[in-house]
Amino acid sequence: MESAATDAELDSLVQDAIVWASQHGLVVGLGGTAPPAALIHAPLSLLPVAFPASRFQQAKAAMTTFNTLIDRVAADEGYLFDTLELAGQQDDFTGRLLQLLQDSKPARAAAAAAAGAKEVVLGVHRSDYMLDAPSGGFLQVELNTIASSFACLSSITSQLHHYTLQRLAAASSSSSSSDAAAAALQLLSASRLPSNAALQGICRALAAAVVAAGGPGAVMVMVVQPGERNAYDQQWLQHTLWTEHGIVTRRLTLAQIPDCLQLQPDAAGAGSRLVFADSGTPVGLVYFRLVHHVVADSGTPVGLVYFRAGYTPNDYPTDKEWQARALIEASTAAKCPTVAYQLAGSKKVQQDLAAPGVVERFMGQQQGADLRQLFAGLWSLDNITEPTTAAVIQDAIQNPDRFVLKPQREGGGNNLYGPELSAALQQGLAAGGDSLAAFILMQRIVPPPQRSVFVRGGAWGEDESLSELGIYGTFLRVGDEVVINEEVGHLVRTKTSSSNEGGVAAGFAVLDSPLLSEPGEGLLPPQLDGSSGSTAAAAAAASWGESGGVLAAARALLQQQQQQQQQQQQ
Repeated sequence: MESAATDAELDSLVQDAIVWASQHGLVVGLGGTAPPAALIHAPLSLLPVAFPASRFQQAKAAMTTFNTLIDRVAADEGYLFDTLELAGQQDDFTGRLLQLLQDSKPARAAAAAAAGAKEVVLGVHRSDYMLDAPSGGFLQVELNTIASSFACLSSITSQLHHYTLQRLAAASSSSSSSDAAAAALQLLSASRLPSNAALQGICRALAAAVVAAGGPGAVMVMVVQPGERNAYDQQWLQHTLWTEHGIVTRRLTLAQIPDCLQLQPDAAGAGSRLVFADSGTPVGLVYFRLVHHVVADSGTPVGLVYFRAGYTPNDYPTDKEWQARALIEASTAAKCPTVAYQLAGSKKVQQDLAAPGVVERFMGQQQGADLRQLFAGLWSLDNITEPTTAAVIQDAIQNPDRFVLKPQREGGGNNLYGPELSAALQQGLAAGGDSLAAFILMQRIVPPPQRSVFVRGGAWGEDESLSELGIYGTFLRVGDEVVINEEVGHLVRTKTSSSNEGGVAAGFAVLDSPLLSEPGEGLLPPQLDGSSGSTAAAAAAASWGESGGVLAAARALLQQQQQQQQQQQQ
């Protein structure tokens, strides 16, 4: 059987990929009871996933417009309060963020009124998308404005897949290749992998924000979670900031910040700078569960506070963490994100922007229309007696597999599907409906399945898979001047088709890359392939079987390699 015949060759490629990942920093912390610095390769897909080139380019082109949209929404605090008021009443975390936005107004106003003051605003965003097989559409899942992770490891994943495709090509090149193997060799060219410089692009923006807000000698504070397993993705940013931009990063948890940082009046009277506290104060450089004590000079300015934590209520177990957030928000340091930016990326705002005329209000008719074609179906649950809302709730109760119920949460593992969704809606209605304002209802996007090799914890397995594309964007505004507005790279997360959630850090998905493909070539799933068989390569690819795709093409190459080896031994 062909699959069994090539499993040994796949295993060899997997073991090589694991070594490559470990040697090149594609790693995560081992966690659990392992030693604090123990690491293992990141969860990864052995091979890239076929993705329509036109959709990839569409997502890249939209990123700078989404960057601008977030900045405009965040600047309209009246809109944020109006849109999130009911959600804040039903969800304590959203309510606390809104209160922080309100409470910080006097300090922010004082800084803005100071002579020569210019607000420095930085956004590092990721817009996530899925292909939708039932509609043939390409739809946005969400727009992340805080702690958009895996940019660094995704850049390395692209390099890994460049390596694995080259390995396949080198092992399988032969003038006597079969038609199927020749087609596979053509379609699995590493040149189809788009460049991915997310690490460098994000660091450019981080460095520019540090200098703009803090001046010479300023540092970046990265806010992290205690026991962070994904510290290596973060450490790549720290390393690159130092080696390419000469900027030092200090890692602090929210709980450490009130003891390590303080506000200091700016010499020019332009608000309160965020600086390190008295000389000799130990600053915890958090690295997994280790705390290395370093000494920060008294008055060292903080140019940027970059949040890789603070997006979940679990990050605020006491009032001390909220005090840290208030301290940061009251300072003139750049924040990534500000509280307003964080709220602008909430699920409720995403839903409201999709309502008739709202995104157009911020972006105008043409750009609004360009973004709207990427919106999935989104419904408010603020007023359950409104006829459209009542109808969609009943539809979701009766057909829960067509919807997702989303709370105001980030980080994965929070959404409700299927019977849980139906039960939650019925319970909310029975209680009067007010509690449902903490949620939004979204069309369930159903990507076309492919086949992938999942590599986790040194082991591998083949399974049916679904993939999600993320595009990273950076936005830096100094006063009224937009200094940076760029699309900087991408991420693909692939999960088994039986999994509802898709987070890598949460354990649901693996890191992947897009192999850009065209309809009719034989790599894309049948729902997307359109004119399948219209090229010689696609005709040869028909011999790969119904699954088709990258993995089937790779198996064709490995089968050819095995046959050549057998011939040489005879």
